Amino acid sequence: MKAPARGGWLGSALVLAALVALWWVASNGGWVSRVFLPTPQATWASLAEGFNFTGSGHGELAAWTRDTVARMLQGWLLASLLGVALGVLVGASAAARAWLQPMLEFIRPLPASAVLPLAISIFGLSPRMVLAVVAFGAMWPVLLATVHGLATVDARLAEAARCLQLSRAAFIFKIGLPHALPDILAGARLALTIALIVAVVGEMIASQGGLGQAILLAARAFRASDLFAGIVLLGLIGFASNALLALAEQRLLRWQRP
Repeated sequence: MKAPARGGWLGSALVLAALVALWWVASNGGWVSRVFLPTPQATWASLAEGFNFTGSGHGELAAWTRDTVARMLQGWLLASLLGVALGVLVGASAAARAWLQPMLEFIRPLPASAVLPLAISIFGLSPRMVLAVVAFGAMWPVLLATVHGLATVDARLAEAARCLQLSRAAFIFKIGLPHALPDILAGARLALTIALIVAVVGEMIASQGGLGQAILLAARAFRASDLFAGIVLLGLIGFASNALLALAEQRLLRWQRP
């Protein structure tokens, strides 16, 4: 089992190296104007200056990264709590699922950006507005995963719970939620990606400090290297957060493995 994993990492590293090499050739060879496609060296220089690695920068990029990561995590945690709570309320009752599932499926495809005008009218252009939109956009994968996990509990387990005279709360916490945990964690991983995307969009629209605003300002000023530095950082944040959550998922689901 370990050899394919190492091979997979090696293959991914080779693909990444090939993409960086193609980027280097395209930018240094003049295939694309450096106004739109900076060189990898220029992008790295912007990253080093933004994090003050060279001692000549102000470290603004580090502060913006902290703001975006904090906004993403806060929105994701709020979305996870709301998603699990609402998912339990809907998923634990067949009648509630029959009444509410169609409405949930109707609201779920709405892009988070579609509710931005409503959120702005309620909260104004404030950090609370961005947090509310992030939580709204990231809540749905967790909510629907929780509903699915509780709805698919084996009928024999439900019958055994009735025979043992378990209360509804005991059934949910001892049988329902453990059964739904794999679905919930899968939904949480998807929700974390959505939280990052919506946080960046919210920062751009609400002019809140973060990588979203940094990328927008760099684009308006035609600072391509700063723009690509922000994009690279977003990719690294997404990769690292997904990897950490996948590791946590493996540990939490060890009981499933023989």
